[in-house]
Amino acid sequence: MARLSLCFLVVASLVYCTFAEEKYTTKFDNFDVDKVLNNNRILTNYIKCLLDEGNCTNEGRELKKVLPDALKTDCSKCTEIQKNRSDKVIRFLIKNRASDFERLTARFDPTGEYKKKLEKYEKEASSASAKH
Repeated sequence: MARLSLCFLVVASLVYCTFAEEKYTTKFDNFDVDKVLNNNRILTNYIKCLLDEGNCTNEGRELKKVLPDALKTDCSKCTEIQKNRSDKVIRFLIKNRASDFERLTARFDPTGEYKKKLEKYEKEASSASAKH
């Protein structure tokens, strides 16, 4: 009976760990993205971090670590907060810092695969809003 209980405990722990790892860390979900986007100096520092041109904060290091996987998997491990913030940052960079967006794209999406998905999403979103 003790063996069965131990076996169950091990299996339950493995299942818990597997589900826990399906999402990226949420420890930065309270991070103020607007503060970064509205401060040119801070935003430039984050961009430099991602491009290996400057130092990184803890948030920058975490972003740099998960960004390749997030792009590859269409942010499948992102929480809704992370998806919304990613979308906001991407739109901001495209509109206000296009050259930096292109540099980041060249670094993290050299084949242009993600950019094609983004363009397709934008077209679909535009079509949907035009119908309403």
